[in-house]
Amino acid sequence: AYGYEYNGSPSRLVISPLTDRCFRTLLMAKQMNYGGALTGPAGSGKTETVKDLSKVIGVYCVVFNGSDELDHISLTKFFKGLTSSGVWCCFDEFNKIPSDVLSVLASQILLIQQALDARKNVFYFAGDEILLNPQCGINITMNPCLLYTSDAADDSLRVDLGGCRIIKKK
Repeated sequence: AYGYEYNGSPSRLVISPLTDRCFRTLLMAKQMNYGGALTGPAGSGKTETVKDLSKVIGVYCVVFNGSDELDHISLTKFFKGLTSSGVWCCFDEFNKIPSDVLSVLASQILLIQQALDARKNVFYFAGDEILLNPQCGINITMNPCLLYTSDAADDSLRVDLGGCRIIKKK
């Protein structure tokens, strides 16, 4: 439930048919305990779309920028907080995360999704018993123009996260 936090002045995106379709796709994915995987060129509004949708439905969204310096230990801590607090996250520039970290990330996302599907209140995650808030959500954004770190890791996550493509018209 919304905790009556002040999230700042609500600057909104321009709602176009594409934005509306992305909103509906992301909400349907969330209803099925999946996340969204938005792809598109830089500056097309992928991250802003996820942030605006979370703001509309009253859920705080944390943007986590992907980099080659991420490790699985920091992601494990991040997911523990995410699942217990019920916030959404948006992994921005997801394809910059190293492939060895992506494989751990895919298994952790799958574990969270299985706990959500089973409607558990508590689940075991990385050796700890964690409270599970069913409001939590995981979304990613990728720029297809950048090289992917690993096709195998991309394939393992494609199963877990639905796809939504944003195209910027010139």
